[in-house]
Amino acid sequence: MENETIIEEENNSENQPKQVEKTKNVFCYKNFTLTFLGAFVSNLGNTLYLFAVSFYILSLTNNNAFIQGAYLATGGIVYVLVTLFGGVISDRFHKGKIMFMCDYAKGGMLIAFTLLLMLVIQDPSAKVVVLFIIAVLGNIIAAIFSPAASSLLPRIVPEKSYQQAQSYNSLMQSSLGVLGVILAAILYSVLDIHVLFFIVGGCYVLSGVSEMFIKYDYQKNEDKLTVKQVFKDIGDGMKYIGKLKPLLFLMLGILLLNFFVSPLSANFLPYFVATDVASRNYLFSNFLTPEMWSSVIQVAYAIGMIIMALILSNRPQKDRIYKGLSISLIIFAALYVVLTTIYVFFVNNLADINVMLIAFVPIGITMGMVLITINIPITTKMLTIVDKDKLGKVNSVIDVGSQGLIPLSNFLAGLVISGLGASWLCIISTVGLSLMTIFLVINKHVKQL
Repeated sequence: MENETIIEEENNSENQPKQVEKTKNVFCYKNFTLTFLGAFVSNLGNTLYLFAVSFYILSLTNNNAFIQGAYLATGGIVYVLVTLFGGVISDRFHKGKIMFMCDYAKGGMLIAFTLLLMLVIQDPSAKVVVLFIIAVLGNIIAAIFSPAASSLLPRIVPEKSYQQAQSYNSLMQSSLGVLGVILAAILYSVLDIHVLFFIVGGCYVLSGVSEMFIKYDYQKNEDKLTVKQVFKDIGDGMKYIGKLKPLLFLMLGILLLNFFVSPLSANFLPYFVATDVASRNYLFSNFLTPEMWSSVIQVAYAIGMIIMALILSNRPQKDRIYKGLSISLIIFAALYVVLTTIYVFFVNNLADINVMLIAFVPIGITMGMVLITINIPITTKMLTIVDKDKLGKVNSVIDVGSQGLIPLSNFLAGLVISGLGASWLCIISTVGLSLMTIFLVINKHVKQL
């Protein structure tokens, strides 16, 4: 099947006619298809696990928001610390091999620990400790996997197909945000948690099977990988980004943006569902559990992402992204202001909680659409301006640079909810998000993108 996107190429000679080139659909490339299938199964596992473990920890700890925040922070800190080393590994070894070995390791690890939780450990506190260990080991593996996966694309598809490939990847992730979250809510309600964890482990193993067949023109790095060389490579990645001022300031802005945005989905939403929704009369309570309402909210978000990913998959890549990026950031911040206002003045004041639940649907759809218009142009732009042989190191630095404060924000969010209440978390996050949006919109270096 071919998606015939017409690309006009300027010719050096004014007298010669313009040439048109038919661009193949990205799924015509075998390696992309294998990568896509592996990512689909792996992300399905991630969706199931992340949904289930948040509610599982709350159930084991009597809705202790502090412990939930500490759990999120622990995994995040490990991921941030190891990602830089993962980037070095990615640029030196075959990326497909790294990916399938990581998926096999993650699947095997989760299955082994689930057996331990099911057969040996019965004390709730001990179960929480095991979940923390899983978070540490899982994020070590993820930090090695992620730079390899994110830097593989230029090796397996031509540059003109980057945006289409990124759009399909986002479409897949967004679709899982619909199907995966619905499935997660259903499975969490009807299955034993250990069975659900076994399913997740199986997803990782199946993903590894697909990734085993990824092949590309790989040239082995003959340099010996020493501790000194690892830190040198990390330093080289940092210096490289430092020279690209627009990318550097964008990374710093996203770092602080994520600091304020992450707690609203990672900390607030599970807490809101487990406390506010569960304790009141809510819409469709006769057939929707509170956890299922969480899936409804996330599905709305994912539907918006699907819509915009489909739109962008058929649009040509743009050389300049600043204008669209600025508009999207402003809309995103405005939507968070609306949600915070509704929660503070309606839910927190014991008014009808259904106002919040209804508002979540259209706002969630719009947020999903806006987020895609932010993420895809940024990732596509980065692929076009960064050298392929440095992409792993640079991706890992950017990953750390954009997500490095998320563990701290999740931890602090747990403290804020426990000490001040969920309303204050919403207010602080929304004010911070608005300030970071202003920073990115007015920054002279970001304007060059």
